[in-house]
Amino acid sequence: MPETAPIPITVPLPEPGAVTLVIPTFDESANIRELLRRVAESVPGHLPCEVLFVDDSTDDTPAVIAEAATSCPFPVTVLHRERPEGGLGGAVVAGLAAATADWVVVMDGDLQHPPHLVPELVATGERRGADLVVASRYLPGGSRAGLAGGYRVAVSRCATWLARGLFPRALAAISDPMSGFFAIRRSAVTDAVTGDELKPLGYKILLELAVRCRPERVAEAPFVFQDRYAGESKSTAREGLRFLRHLVELRTAAPLARMAAFGLIGLTGFVPNLLALWALTAAGLHYLPAEIAANQFGVAWNFLLIEALLFRDRRHHRHWADRAGRFALLANADLVVRIPLIALFVGQLQLAVLPATALALLTTFVLRFAGTEALVYLPRRRDRIRGRARRTERTPG
Repeated sequence: MPETAPIPITVPLPEPGAVTLVIPTFDESANIRELLRRVAESVPGHLPCEVLFVDDSTDDTPAVIAEAATSCPFPVTVLHRERPEGGLGGAVVAGLAAATADWVVVMDGDLQHPPHLVPELVATGERRGADLVVASRYLPGGSRAGLAGGYRVAVSRCATWLARGLFPRALAAISDPMSGFFAIRRSAVTDAVTGDELKPLGYKILLELAVRCRPERVAEAPFVFQDRYAGESKSTAREGLRFLRHLVELRTAAPLARMAAFGLIGLTGFVPNLLALWALTAAGLHYLPAEIAANQFGVAWNFLLIEALLFRDRRHHRHWADRAGRFALLANADLVVRIPLIALFVGQLQLAVLPATALALLTTFVLRFAGTEALVYLPRRRDRIRGRARRTERTPG
């Protein structure tokens, strides 16, 4: 989790409040006054609250919050992050770690999430004994009216179908996994936050919490997605790509799923391998050195894909050149190990050549996957010790 610099606005937050509103902001200064005014109108009369802005802004948003907070009937705090790691999702995780109330409500700072629904979300959770209450645009009484244009509506719908299709069990009770407006019991995420289990990437933090934390009881409440009060949407094509990468990371979090994806990526490596082999032999190179050289193209292709899709969150453990060298060594060792294995299976197990070759391919694949995890992307011993020490420091008592 990135270093953060708390900026106190009023007295310290109460311990505990009934609800902590975690509001991630990025250049939202034009929305702050109206947002706090609406929170003041609708929330404190129903339940005590505290507002925690987690700010990644490059404009004067923190100063605007400080000025607007002076007239608020509840505590307001800003947690400004110098390094916005994890994007909006990372900001929410930082807010969850700093929250003090039993309930945490996450909402955007652009007023597309109506503050008057905050008490209803918490009341629904208490009434139904839920750990997570999602404000859904797809229940009767809900609407996605605030999505500007047919393109954004289509993208939102496709993203919802894709997420629910990839995680049918984790999202079975959530009709709107793309929602950024929800209430969650702090106790349901404490272990994940203190244990560094959450790995947010981009702005779909609800998906991250639902898949990794698996709250036992989930409820929903309808809401109408509002028009943005001021400023411009932060949703871009780049965020869409980050969302797709996030889906891949979540889907391949389990070792067996990651191994399957590793195998699929390995299969795609045959394309650059064969193209390079064709080009080198067509240029007159003997087929043996051409085979060795062409194999490196497939190795490079596979390395780039697993870096981007499978082990993105582990790349910081080693320098990229170290990772590339280790991966290439393992991939080329596959060729050296496979031939003796085939000879062993044929000579000792009396297998025919084709099944012996298939068994050798399967064996070296499993060994290569295990070696890649252990030798290329496993944290160094000193990094593991530091990680355990950080988790111990954050664990109360």
